[in-house]
Amino acid sequence: MAKITRDMIIAEVLKMDRELAPIFMRHGLTCLGCPAASMESIADVSVVHGIDPDALLNDLNEYLESKEK
Repeated sequence: MAKITRDMIIAEVLKMDRELAPIFMRHGLTCLGCPAASMESIADVSVVHGIDPDALLNDLNEYLESKEK
């Protein structure tokens, strides 16, 4: 199973599964198409946007796990 980590770039994560986009949006990351999304990691955007990276990672990875069942 693929696991999403803090050091992964937002655009790389979205390439894994485009259906992850609503999870990012639910956590307040709405500019997924902006240039920064192709350069910033989950850890980076968490600091910039003041979100909990652990909560975001948990939701992203739970979604991926649910698709494997």
